[in-house]
Amino acid sequence: MKNPNDLLNYLPTTKKEVELRGWDELDIIIFSGDAYVDHPSFAAAVIGRSLEAHGLRVAVVPQPNWRDDLRDFKKLGRPRLYFAVSAGAMDSMVNHYTANRRRRSDDAYTPDGKAGMRPDYCTITYCKILKQLFPDVPIVIGGIEASLRRVTHYDYWQDRLLPSILVDSKADLLVYGMGEKPQWEITRQMLEGKSIDQIKDVPQTAYLSNQNPHIEGQIELTPHEICLKDKKRYAANFRHIEEESNKMHAAHIVQQVGKQYVVVNPPYPPMTTQEIDASFDLPYIRLPHPKYKGKTIPAYEMIKFSVNMHRGCFGGCAFCTISAHQGKFIASRSKESILKEIEQIAELPDFKGYLSDLGGPSANMYKLAGRDKTLCEKCARPSCIQPKICKNLNLNLKPLLDIYHTVDALPYIKKSFIGSGVRYDIIDEEYAQELILKHVSGRLKVAPEHTSDRVLKLMRKPSFEQFKQFKAFFDKINKQHGLNQQIIPYFISSHPGCQLEDMAELAVLTKELDFHLEQVQDFTPTPMTLATEIYYSGYHPYTLEPIFCARTKDDKLAQRQFFFWYKPEYKQQIMRTLRKINRIDLIQKLFNPKKIR
Repeated sequence: MKNPNDLLNYLPTTKKEVELRGWDELDIIIFSGDAYVDHPSFAAAVIGRSLEAHGLRVAVVPQPNWRDDLRDFKKLGRPRLYFAVSAGAMDSMVNHYTANRRRRSDDAYTPDGKAGMRPDYCTITYCKILKQLFPDVPIVIGGIEASLRRVTHYDYWQDRLLPSILVDSKADLLVYGMGEKPQWEITRQMLEGKSIDQIKDVPQTAYLSNQNPHIEGQIELTPHEICLKDKKRYAANFRHIEEESNKMHAAHIVQQVGKQYVVVNPPYPPMTTQEIDASFDLPYIRLPHPKYKGKTIPAYEMIKFSVNMHRGCFGGCAFCTISAHQGKFIASRSKESILKEIEQIAELPDFKGYLSDLGGPSANMYKLAGRDKTLCEKCARPSCIQPKICKNLNLNLKPLLDIYHTVDALPYIKKSFIGSGVRYDIIDEEYAQELILKHVSGRLKVAPEHTSDRVLKLMRKPSFEQFKQFKAFFDKINKQHGLNQQIIPYFISSHPGCQLEDMAELAVLTKELDFHLEQVQDFTPTPMTLATEIYYSGYHPYTLEPIFCARTKDDKLAQRQFFFWYKPEYKQQIMRTLRKINRIDLIQKLFNPKKIR
């Protein structure tokens, strides 16, 4: 293992660290809203190391102070090529605010979880400062915040539509999705002598144009200004955005905003095993930068003993942004690359033999893909498993089980857990038994999300009956082997389409299964999800049918209270609500009163 205290083993973050390398100039400077952790789960490290592997001189400025004299933005000077800007691993507004728009008191991507170390609308703030200080230096933006705000989008925190983040940030190029390939291609073209405004052809990028490019086959979205006035036409845009994001061979997307046009180039094909291995095999130290010595970065603590085995998710959940960012096609690492990373984890000073996760966006999608790739190339479905499992989908879990068996046989591994979410609708009994007996840390987290099949259909989630079947199998295996493990289910209230009656029935059904719910959340609209478009517009983008949404604070709290029917302080209010909606029958099922009035 490399010396974790040697600054030369990290990407430089200060002028002193640049000088230690003997550099008199930097090619690219990355500004990030997150602390700098040199680990493949942290984007600044991934992009920085990827560019470094091509011989470029790259530095990272993590969490610069935007409130003072802006010295953090000036300290490394002007890069030879461009600034790269990212809000970090989360949209800064999701990072800062709860579903009730209350300011959060902590930040998992900051030393000691301290809040307030990045601004609201972080990408825009950083870009404005850099444009003010270095007006002639190009800016390339990326990360979740930029990726999911690439066209007109609903912003929950302002409760209004905003244009593409390119407009307000004044950035020159936007990289969406996983950035290694587009970021290098932009850089390569600049090294060949192209100026940033000449770079228009890089896949997985977006830019502003003064004229409609009229690219053959392009899809023109309803213009931003019309979206502001017409919610139904705004909703209709999303079907095109989602379908093109999930195609192997997508079209260009063009949207007029003011007198300009946002042009979104199609994404790259899914990464090959060799390409994703190359990214994970870069020389990460796998630790926070030494500048944070003595401090804890909560997000790092969560994943430091975990392994991400693939990217992408074909679940297509209505409230999730994974496929919008990573795509629906699975890019899986090789077994060799995974084992190499586990060897590196085992060398960490505080590793005790327990892997916290062998997973991915969905734990059990490793190496799953269509049998006939030519059918996948024609497919526009946002989900491979909803409303029905695609007949072309290969659900062979043996390669994943082989990874589990190989890892568990390693002499320095005591146990490997599955911490990522498991899709119980695509597993067989062999996998389920292996999971339950060998990879649960006492509590298995799964996400049925709701009990109403009508709401679940809108969520693009399987019927609650499938969860009940999985729980029955889980309980049977535990009983047979004398185990005392629990299932911890996740549920969402106030999702589009969900009514008070649905939440009341959820309370009854989960009570019957002997759950006192803990892992629950109120639906939070985030940019570029199907559920968010329904929430804002009131229409389903695919059918343009009106959908009910709980929008007011009171409506949301009325739904949320049903999660906690077992708490005495909620009993009277729940009973009043059930009387109001004429479901007195459910009062008896929840509270068993002797006499109902």
